Amino acid sequence: MLLAQRLPLYFRLVRLDKPIGTVLLLWPTLSALWIASNGHPGALLVVIFTLGTFLMRSAGCAINDYADRDFDKFVKRTKERPITSGRIRAWEALAVAATLAVVSFMLILPLNALTKWLSIPALFVAGTYPFTKRFFALPQAYLGVAFGFGIPMAFAAVQDQVPVVAWVLLLSNVFWSLAYDTEYAMVDRDDDLKIGIKTSAITFGRFDVAAVMLCYAGALGIQALVGAYLGFGWPFWLGMAVAVSFAIYHYFLIRGRERMPCFAAFRHNNWLGAAVFAGITGHYLLTAQG
Repeated sequence: MLLAQRLPLYFRLVRLDKPIGTVLLLWPTLSALWIASNGHPGALLVVIFTLGTFLMRSAGCAINDYADRDFDKFVKRTKERPITSGRIRAWEALAVAATLAVVSFMLILPLNALTKWLSIPALFVAGTYPFTKRFFALPQAYLGVAFGFGIPMAFAAVQDQVPVVAWVLLLSNVFWSLAYDTEYAMVDRDDDLKIGIKTSAITFGRFDVAAVMLCYAGALGIQALVGAYLGFGWPFWLGMAVAVSFAIYHYFLIRGRERMPCFAAFRHNNWLGAAVFAGITGHYLLTAQG
């Protein structure tokens, strides 16, 4: 098959038709970039981290589909993915992932050595996450580390160090990922139980809704502590109030444990992350005007 004919399959492989995963990575990364630079990130850094986030999320999707190729056929939502449906071969997914990872590394070549060194564990965590579903009871927590590694990398790129606040923000991202990806896992729980993979939705069991809300509380509580420590002003707290209201809205979506409302709650986390980022940028804009 000609490359032009395979491109739509590769686009589906890396989820170009579903950008929600990219923005869930992007909001905490941009937030960290703004905090690390005291509200004045260079344009080049914004471009590098935005493109890098997109490329690494795409590579992660390709690796995920390779790892899950023998499971996806048994899940209603994933059985038509390009690998498991036989439209592309497993080695093609690995080639796509490797190509995207190399391009992503080339993006950070202008940055300092610490940022380049941090890209190694970032790549390792992103590449191994799909396999944790075979043995780890909370793979969504591991995903939170993978999705949040742009945070320490952003601080490293700006400050040539990774202060404690960066790791605290990464912990917040782990809680947030547990919240939204448990909502996502609630959609596939029946299928996942049949095929024997582990997810937080299965581990939390009948306490899944309570666990999601506690994870939101942990994520936003840590963000609030960081904001208070850094002396953020009212725009930040307004953004936090909006984010909290979104988390409460998600409770009403997921409390019935129905597939589509749970999926809607997962997707709506884009707006929760945007609210936190808007509050952070709003603080720095207000400070600059003052």
